[in-house]
Amino acid sequence: MNAEAACILVVEDNDDNRELILKVLELHGYRAIGAADGAAALAAVEYEVPDLILMDINLPDMDGLDVTRIIRGREGFDQVPIVALTGYAMAGDRDRSIDAGCSEYIAKPINVRTFPRVIERLLAARAKH
Repeated sequence: MNAEAACILVVEDNDDNRELILKVLELHGYRAIGAADGAAALAAVEYEVPDLILMDINLPDMDGLDVTRIIRGREGFDQVPIVALTGYAMAGDRDRSIDAGCSEYIAKPINVRTFPRVIERLLAARAKH
């Protein structure tokens, strides 16, 4: 998938983290949309099916895994990679994230050098489907 054409939804309640992720993505040619909570994420996917969703697990209004389940239940979202992001990497979090419908799991803070390669790999895997 072409980076210029890829739209990535970043669901992250921490303003600094969200802005950092958005900037890294935009510097690598992606079109990035930010959402500060679950309600904003659900509203964003009403208008567009992004190519990838980065989902913070600990959101202020609802659990990120619940938001993931809701999105997965919508038509057209079965092949969209959803990546769980969490700063509280605990035993079992990866399995809970995958069980909720996430395709991948990334612990925060993100590594700005390797993060774009992870995004590229996920988008390339989606393009093969």
